[in-house]
Amino acid sequence: MATDMAMLHDVSRCTGCRACMVACKQWKDLPAEITPFDGAYQSHKSLSSKTYNLVKMNERVEDGKFHWDMIKVQCMHCENPACMNGCPEEAISKTATGAVVIDRDKCVGCGYCAINCPFDVPKIDGETHKSTKCNMCADRIENGMTPSCAQTCTASAINFGPKDEMVALAHTRLEDVKKDFPNAQLYGVDPNGVGGTNMMYILTDRPDVYGLPAEPKTPDTAINVWKDVVRPLGKFAGVAAIVGCAGAYGLSKVIAKKHQENKAKEKGGDSHVD
Repeated sequence: MATDMAMLHDVSRCTGCRACMVACKQWKDLPAEITPFDGAYQSHKSLSSKTYNLVKMNERVEDGKFHWDMIKVQCMHCENPACMNGCPEEAISKTATGAVVIDRDKCVGCGYCAINCPFDVPKIDGETHKSTKCNMCADRIENGMTPSCAQTCTASAINFGPKDEMVALAHTRLEDVKKDFPNAQLYGVDPNGVGGTNMMYILTDRPDVYGLPAEPKTPDTAINVWKDVVRPLGKFAGVAAIVGCAGAYGLSKVIAKKHQENKAKEKGGDSHVD
């Protein structure tokens, strides 16, 4: 019987060396992306179809003190994945070991997973027209190996193992971290709007400091209706189903635009959806 596995990232130990990023690209055989230098140490603006794992670096001054916040971001591998729930082709599934994976043969590149994800993780590859993201090195896990990023971390900031052990470690470690960071807290360890996650964190401050939503949740949109109601009826309803699908698709575009606008407001920026 497969064991539910999880990854725990202790940001208080992260040195920003980015060895995890290199290991991910090597194992996944992903090409390097040339990015312009804009004065910041962060190598990429965000995740992409060629970068599944990113160390974010945020410089800020709060109460007269300088803070350099670093965090490794990738797919959160939610217990109740919004991407999976919104996929009309059933191309996304959650394995018995906790990883959320994409079946590239089934994926049609519709982008509904990207629209639904509260963490902005899935990215559509412009060349293959397939959705891409971290799969927690599911192939390595199936063969008794540790995900490449956790295997490579030199600061012991990334731990990997059975989820119950990682949860216990998170609570134990939190007590030590709070001695130096009073605002330290756990993220993804306890059930939340996405049911909890198999990618968990020990944060030294509020989630928003690291660009994480305080209350992530799986959105209830017309995409789910398309997948769970309209699409199954297509097997029986013929033309009527086609009309229904068209209507659901149109509605989903409206909701997608609204969803993106809400995200932009939360981040204090602007976004545009065609």
